[in-house]
Amino acid sequence: MTTNTLLDWFTVFAVLALFVAPSLAGHLQDRRIDRQLKAVERRPLGTDARVHVFAARRSAERSAHSKAA
Repeated sequence: MTTNTLLDWFTVFAVLALFVAPSLAGHLQDRRIDRQLKAVERRPLGTDARVHVFAARRSAERSAHSKAA
């Protein structure tokens, strides 16, 4: 193989990598999100403290608005 042929192959692989990399990154992100959603589905209800704080804050805001009206 000549140097020119090697450069041609390198160019083809570089362009292929540029096309495949975003697709692969998106696929890996989708798999990560799927794992997170499955972990949340397996978790028993009421074990996430952030949900309780948010729900308590919203109910306090509702009661404050209803008292003001």
